[in-house]
Amino acid sequence: MPSTIPQAMRQAASQFGDCVAIAEPGGVSLSYEELHQGVRQVAGALAASGIEPGDRVAIWSPNTHHWVLAALGSLYAGATLVPVNTRYTGHEAFDVISRTKARALFVAGPFLGVDRLQALRNAVGQVPLPELIVRIPVESDEPAWDDFLERAVSDEVIDARADAVTPDTVSDILFTSGTTGRSKGAMSAHRQALDVARAWAERAELTQADRYLIVNPFFHSFGYKAGILACLLTGATMIPQLVFDPGASIKLIEQARITVFPGAPTLYTSILDHPGRAEHDLSSLRLAVTGAAVVPVALVERMRAELTFDTVLTAYGLTEAVMATMCEASDDNETIATTSGRAGAGMEIRIAVVPEARQASTAAGEEQVGEILLRGPNVMLGYLDDEAATAEAIDPDGWLHTGDVGRLDERGYLTITDRLKDMYICGGFNVYPAEIEQALARHPAVAESVVIGVPDDRLGEVGKAFVVRRPGAETSATELIEFCRERLANFKVPRQVEFTGDLPRNPAGKPLKRLLRGEAT
Repeated sequence: MPSTIPQAMRQAASQFGDCVAIAEPGGVSLSYEELHQGVRQVAGALAASGIEPGDRVAIWSPNTHHWVLAALGSLYAGATLVPVNTRYTGHEAFDVISRTKARALFVAGPFLGVDRLQALRNAVGQVPLPELIVRIPVESDEPAWDDFLERAVSDEVIDARADAVTPDTVSDILFTSGTTGRSKGAMSAHRQALDVARAWAERAELTQADRYLIVNPFFHSFGYKAGILACLLTGATMIPQLVFDPGASIKLIEQARITVFPGAPTLYTSILDHPGRAEHDLSSLRLAVTGAAVVPVALVERMRAELTFDTVLTAYGLTEAVMATMCEASDDNETIATTSGRAGAGMEIRIAVVPEARQASTAAGEEQVGEILLRGPNVMLGYLDDEAATAEAIDPDGWLHTGDVGRLDERGYLTITDRLKDMYICGGFNVYPAEIEQALARHPAVAESVVIGVPDDRLGEVGKAFVVRRPGAETSATELIEFCRERLANFKVPRQVEFTGDLPRNPAGKPLKRLLRGEAT
């Protein structure tokens, strides 16, 4: 059983050989043997460019075969992967790139009207960027990619790099925002990345016969570990989609005979409600895996009845642990919709009752409700360059304090009832209000703001900002939303703004968000 990603790549090439590894819609198709060759070529080009084992390599690009080659090639060369959210602005991307001290950057050429490299340069001014920058062709020809691949070192150097990677070598740094609004880089080892991918694949019963439509972005653990790595371990075919478009996805499901189609609940709602769905044959679908938001029982029933999914699973994880719990194919609709399944990947779960949790939910007896604590071999190694945050998150006994509130039933199935943290989930992406509040604080008319998540039929939750204006200052909701749009990724931008003369507060002067949530519902 492979314990490093280079070992998994070699095994996949040997075991699955001519089977299709990647089938890009309207583009490149690679077998597992060809994928291995391409990965070795990228690894050699990185080595020839001066990238050493342990260096960080950032990727800021959407789902294409280039992302897979660049990521696996970096790992094959002994480097550490740093995925960058494609929704980030230039300022946000540079924060991740600079804090990881990335020595190489793979960045998309013009895509959806955005030149990310130019946005990055505009954001940093004269500050130096990584030494090696490789443009990835997405919507236009980019000779830099082919030019990069022409660089080479000997086979002996490439193989030595791959052989030197150990199970405990840091494989990736995935960034997630903290409650203070500053992103934190969660570090994982090769053994951990493979273990969570293997556990996900086993619970999902993923096989070589599956054709996996990966809409979840590769920069996210759902697309990278439960997508790319899960396919690498099982021989399933990866079919990446650049951006989610329900009409395009419906056509692709029919044409490519897609069997596996994971995503946030909003993805399935968009497919179910699309006017052209009935015109296409979607009967190949067998597996859906969802989570990251409340999943109505009625949605699970519709997915099985109208989209012909044999299996619908829900799961719970976070960047610091990736896969904590997951349902099983034999679970009933009620269990799938109202729980996140039972522990997987060697994870232990404990519920620590705290006052905040008692206030957060009355769905069960207070003695059963509390903060979800996780412990196991795949809890992150720690936060990058932040010992204090690591110690706050992982206690001396090895328990990861998630900040989420839930309860365990007698079967060991987890139900998430609320959050200790203020985070909400918009379209499947975690949003931390403190980051938005910090952005609003930069507006000259804003004295104070509080942001909460409010229900939204399409996205699950969206941001609502309660804003106190500075004395004599004038601004509008539209102006503040646009102000945020210039500084934040789209999923973080609040959709609603309500002006208020004051905010409800506790005796210490801290705004009481729970009261605002009550007023907003």
